Amino acid sequence: MALSVPLSNDVLDHLFYKARSFVDWQDKPVSLETLKTLYDLVKMGPTSANSCPLRILFLTTDAAKQRLLPHLHEGNVAQTKTAPVVALLANDMDFPQHFPALFPVAQAWFQGNAPLIEETAIRNASMQGGYFIMAARALGLDCGPISGFDAEGVNRDFFSESPYTSWKINFLCNIGYGDARTLKPRLPRLPFETACRVG
Repeated sequence: MALSVPLSNDVLDHLFYKARSFVDWQDKPVSLETLKTLYDLVKMGPTSANSCPLRILFLTTDAAKQRLLPHLHEGNVAQTKTAPVVALLANDMDFPQHFPALFPVAQAWFQGNAPLIEETAIRNASMQGGYFIMAARALGLDCGPISGFDAEGVNRDFFSESPYTSWKINFLCNIGYGDARTLKPRLPRLPFETACRVG
């Protein structure tokens, strides 16, 4: 079935035009069921060869977030400390092991090809990270994506032991219910004429 009907302007506002990145959060928890529904949406987005290399570690306790804080750039500490959930979005470098269930014929394409595995993991898990933000917004959650952190430290402290040893951090995303009272005016975006060409 082709989804050929455009979404309403209200939905586009919710997902894009009026959606913002948050740094301050309401004291309101995010349920486990909401996190499961969030992933169920994310997994439906397309990836190369149905590779599905995104892995997510949800930090929901103060103790887990305290382990993360030393690896953050100073400006990201407060917003992460108070976020209801911090999602560590990672690339699974061992994603081909799941091809027997996901897309059997693709297993041979990646066999022994470490550069292809790395390229596919990074590109497609990054795409899935974009789906993650859109899916969270669709569920009424707000997001605060973060790239200011020590990746080596995060990998060492969170992904150095089984079953996480093939995971490599991509970016972090705080999620919850944002406090709009502290939002600053939105920064400008590039216009079509600057960012796009039509060939």
